[in-house]
This record gives sequence, C-alpha cells and structure tokens, in this order.
Amino acid sequence: MSEEITNRVAQSKLVTFDLEELYPEGKRILFDIKDWLHEGFILKEKEFRKSLDEYSWESHKNQYVGLICSSDAIIPGWAYMLIATKLQPYAKKVIVGNLEQLETALYQSIIERIDLSVFKDKAVIIKGCSNKPVPENAYLLATTKIQEVAKSIMYGEACSSVPLYKRRKF
Repeated sequence: MSEEITNRVAQSKLVTFDLEELYPEGKRILFDIKDWLHEGFILKEKEFRKSLDEYSWESHKNQYVGLICSSDAIIPGWAYMLIATKLQPYAKKVIVGNLEQLETALYQSIIERIDLSVFKDKAVIIKGCSNKPVPENAYLLATTKIQEVAKSIMYGEACSSVPLYKRRKF
C-alpha cells in the first residue's frame, strides 16, 4: 500500500516575496565627471558649464545614472545638481554614487510603494537567490517594511529557510 506524496510547501500559507521580480529594467551607467575637470582635479565653473551645454544628454534616455568623480577632486554639491538638471529630461533616475548605491536607491523607491496588505498576519519568506543584482540593502529594506504587518519573516527558500522575525503574542 503506497501513500500519496503531499507537497507540504505548496499547501502552506507561506507568502514568498521575491525582490528579483521587482527589478527595474533599464541600462545602468556610471557617469564620471573627472574628465570635465581641469587636469582631472579642478572644477572651473565657466569651462564646466560650457562642457555641460555641449554634451549630448539624449544619449542617456531611459537610463539609470550614478554620478561619480573617480579622481580625488573636491566637487561642490551644485556641480552634481547641475548635471542632474541636464539629465532630468532623459534619465529614469540620477543619484550621486556607484552602481550598488544606484540599485539600492531604485529598490528603496520600489519597496516604499509596496502594498503591505498581502503580507498582513502572514508567514513571509523573502527569497534569497537572485539572478539579478539585488543589493543587500534591498533585503534589509524589505524585511523592515514587511515586519510592520507580517506574522513572521524567513529568508531563503521554503524548503530551507532561516527564521528572522516572529511577532510576539500579547
């Protein structure tokens, strides 16, 4: 007499949250302003503004842009702001920072808008494996956001998860 095999994972009331599904498609670039500085270190405002005016900003249409300066130059805040005004009509998002900081900023925007009602009083597994560059900070942001309403939170896969949070019973 053989017993029927039951998939307990499929029958569980676990809700899986996969950050990879939220990955915003689009090209990511680092925009290094070092080449627009005199000798790579000195920002001369008049020359800098002229370079910005002559640059083809349309080439960054629908891109996510991280602004950096790879030299040890001290860049005034207004310089990044000025570049952002040029990119604004074309780029999807502009930040000052590297690609990981850019990904974190993208996920922060997405996670802030998540509808938490699907997680209310549920056991949630935040899926751990990803084929896309999901930054570590996205997992932290998701955990703290979902913790507001979830009964429990785990990390990993349903077959091998690590418990992170369980709401106290009062």
